[in-house]
Amino acid sequence: MPRRIELAQLKLPDFGLPTVQPVIPLATYQARIEAALARAAAAGYDALLVYGDREHFANLAYLTAYDPRFEEALLILLPGKAPTLLLGNEGMAYSGVSPIELDRALYQSFSLLGQPRGDSAMLRDILAAAGLGAGQRLGIAGWKSFDAREASDPARALEIPAFIAEVLADIVGDREKLYNASDIFMNPASGLRAINDVDQLAYFEFAATYTSQALRNLIFGVEAGMSEFEAVALMRMTGLPQSCHLMFSGGERAALGLASPSPRRLEVGDPVFLAYGIWGALNARGGWLARDNSDLPADVQDYIDKLVAPYFRAIVDWYEAIGIGVTGGELQEIIESHLGDPFFGIGLNPGHLIHLDEWLHSPIYDGSEIPLRSGMAIQVDVIPATHSPYHTTNIEDGIALADKALRLAFWRKYPAAWDRIQHRRNFMRSALGIQLKPEVLPFSNMPAYLPPFWLSPELAMRAVE
Repeated sequence: MPRRIELAQLKLPDFGLPTVQPVIPLATYQARIEAALARAAAAGYDALLVYGDREHFANLAYLTAYDPRFEEALLILLPGKAPTLLLGNEGMAYSGVSPIELDRALYQSFSLLGQPRGDSAMLRDILAAAGLGAGQRLGIAGWKSFDAREASDPARALEIPAFIAEVLADIVGDREKLYNASDIFMNPASGLRAINDVDQLAYFEFAATYTSQALRNLIFGVEAGMSEFEAVALMRMTGLPQSCHLMFSGGERAALGLASPSPRRLEVGDPVFLAYGIWGALNARGGWLARDNSDLPADVQDYIDKLVAPYFRAIVDWYEAIGIGVTGGELQEIIESHLGDPFFGIGLNPGHLIHLDEWLHSPIYDGSEIPLRSGMAIQVDVIPATHSPYHTTNIEDGIALADKALRLAFWRKYPAAWDRIQHRRNFMRSALGIQLKPEVLPFSNMPAYLPPFWLSPELAMRAVE
């Protein structure tokens, strides 16, 4: 008999917060660099370059733990040589955050405008000193790869600044010897960052507890009459580095989705949307600042039946289907079978890989034959954009897939995190009616918890027999 989806009075447990942040060992960073060099050699590259800036830092941080705070940076990897990292003025001191042995080169043009210049060599000379030269084939990783729908020659379509590409072409003597190597890190099937070890997953779980708890704090504490600023203060954010701007808005501004909070006062009957992401985690919810249906506008009194219940049914099936060996296309089909009507407005991938950056890549799309693998960190991310008075409903939470060996390693090395994960699994099964496969590890402190009415946050959706 098909299960019924209903709105019910539920108690969301306190899953707790970690007090110790997992650390990626030095040996892991060293192994990552060796693996990247091996991938580069297999692709026929003589050197691998990794570009980063404030927004696009994740490949660089994955290899070195260094992220540009105001500037740009360029990492040069050649076999048999210590990595060279080009840095601006302010990056020189901060690069001490990296545990690995680096040859640091000051390149002041990576600094902010108006800061001191003249104490560093020209870019061509720095790159030559690092080991780049004529005839070499260079793999260059920025933050994006391309396909034939976007570029006539995807392998050579670069997304790094032109001034760097021009100098590199001059050094090697041929622009055709510069290749886009971002897939080494970001390909959803084979990229190095697509699969995570136990320490990286524990780091992501740490992050997810804080982002999801921040959402809980707001949703369970918000009141009509608060400004959006005052509501956000309820989140008690920690100051951990963000992967995207904080998003919170109510009323007419909620339709913007990506909007930051404002001084606007919240009113009963406002649509609301909230999302908060830090390195390794993002959580989001959408709903109404209301006690129940009676607070909604007259033309959306069927909000639960028309939007929220079908959406939650799709989420339940998504959660119960996901697992090791399941293809991205299978998950896409589940969402389309429930939410394919244009009313729901599902335009983006219903789930994606998450890493230090909020969106690494996605194996989940129409016709995808990419099998999901142990070690993947995945964002549950199904966003209805109805563009109608019904506003939206939303669950964005992080999970990981872990085979038996990885689960055992997680339990042994991070027992407190493992207890939180098991507590969440039990809650999803007993309270929400969601039966997860053994390999699915929920990281959120609001695991699949969907309260449509934020002035009655103890009312949430569940599946029942």
